[in-house]
Amino acid sequence: MSIETLIDNVIGREGGYSNHPSDKGGATMWGITERVARKHGYKGDMRALPRATAVAIYRQEFAIDTGFAAVAQINEAVGEELFDTGVNMGPAVPALWFQESLNAFNQQGKLYPDIKEDGDIGPKTLATFRTYLKVRGADAERVMLRALNSSQGERYKMLARSRAANEDFVFGWFRNRVA
Repeated sequence: MSIETLIDNVIGREGGYSNHPSDKGGATMWGITERVARKHGYKGDMRALPRATAVAIYRQEFAIDTGFAAVAQINEAVGEELFDTGVNMGPAVPALWFQESLNAFNQQGKLYPDIKEDGDIGPKTLATFRTYLKVRGADAERVMLRALNSSQGERYKMLARSRAANEDFVFGWFRNRVA
């Protein structure tokens, strides 16, 4: 799956302009918050954020810089899940879950060594993921997706419990984000 397909899928879920009073992200267009748009040099009204600008931001900040595009080259489904969750929660969150899961699934280091759980998907994490897929076989993708979605669902519940305004979104998050 190409980066462009990942981005198109996310933009389809994120939609156009939003500025919901319960959303701490504030004004958002194509799923890009105003804070992120400004960080990338956009100075205009968020309602007018060009789709091409959003695509460029997604490509660099949420696919390439995070390592999620590299994961997608190894396994499309897992890469797409990390990318989508990273857009919704910030990239460091699913990257850390991914590393934690890889370590949890290594049978106490018997299948492959533990990796550093730092939220940075680099060459060691990618090599470990390749090994994980090889040694865990046909069920590896499905189990990893379940692990990531379990962590994601738990985080959504915690967000709703810790801030009542998040209850405005939690049903939709589960419906649209947790597979």
